[in-house]
Amino acid sequence: MGSFFSPFTINDLTLPNRSVRSAVWEGMADDDGRVTARLVDIMVRLARSRVGLIITGHAYVHPAGKAGPWQVGVYSNAMLDGLKKMADAVHDAGGRICLQLAHAGGHAATRLTQLQAMGPSAFVGRFGEMCRAMSVADIQTLLEAIASAAQRAQSAGYDAVQVHAAHGYLLSQFLSPVTNQRRDIYGGSLENRARLVCDAIRAVRAAVGAGFPILIKINSEDFVEAGFQQDDMLRVAALLAEAGVDAVEMSGGTVINPQETHCARKVHPTRPEEEVYYREAATAFKAAVTLPLILVGGIRSLAMAEQLIADGTADLIAFGRPLIAEPGLIRRWQSGNRQTSACISCNRCYVPLQAGHGVSCVVASERHQRKPR
Repeated sequence: MGSFFSPFTINDLTLPNRSVRSAVWEGMADDDGRVTARLVDIMVRLARSRVGLIITGHAYVHPAGKAGPWQVGVYSNAMLDGLKKMADAVHDAGGRICLQLAHAGGHAATRLTQLQAMGPSAFVGRFGEMCRAMSVADIQTLLEAIASAAQRAQSAGYDAVQVHAAHGYLLSQFLSPVTNQRRDIYGGSLENRARLVCDAIRAVRAAVGAGFPILIKINSEDFVEAGFQQDDMLRVAALLAEAGVDAVEMSGGTVINPQETHCARKVHPTRPEEEVYYREAATAFKAAVTLPLILVGGIRSLAMAEQLIADGTADLIAFGRPLIAEPGLIRRWQSGNRQTSACISCNRCYVPLQAGHGVSCVVASERHQRKPR
């Protein structure tokens, strides 16, 4: 199985170790979604800290799919210059970077997009507005947007792309029977509800070619009554393998129940058995699906990361909030300091983010201020 610090290959991409920076909304793009120098600096710092693969925050593939302010965009060639600067800077620092491709669907920030939100069916989104059901033409436009975004990422020098199909955003909405009430080929049975996600993978593959790594992020389950369940995830993962995806990152929860997502749970793991939110689902995945698994959610110690790799529960370990609290975590562990992550899962990193200052660890800042000078 290898060790946490052993290399791992996904398609034609070899990573130096099994650590992954899970996608985090950084809140550092400009109003149009262009990459800024601040965002480049964050990625370079992660690369220098020996993170095996850096997955960017969700980049919206279409103007109607913007989830919130200061979000990176990949919907236009006008974004290419900044995206290329970020990829080049990460490579110059010795890192590898993957662009996450996303569309918020019915949860889009319409006050920013000035466009009506759309989803698989009409439902009330997180901002209290009713979205409209997508037509077949809308679906085709979406597939073209995802494929074009992947092609932009590849041309800008990214090492991989990740299709975001988790957390209740558009592709996740199609997977869930709660938000997908369609009666055409994109609704009803699980195979039909998974059709768009699989079509997206095929469209991306056609755009980027055989050797370019395509990752996907899916929920272990939605943790919503009558929503997407663990058994559904296993069946969808098998369909994604057939569609040509190269690796799966497993998460959970949706934007309407953020307490269940890996990036928002306030329960701080204090015992090993609390440290892995989606262990049961990961174990079931590895027993049923041959794809490499990236596991995120509550992992705070090197000992647990090593155990998960050694016992085959996962192939790579992803971190979100721990790398906000301590961007140099992987380098520290590799240097021999095995102390658990400083992250206490308090979610206060969202305070500066929502104020427009970008994501950062408030607790770490307070500790720094208290240090004697």
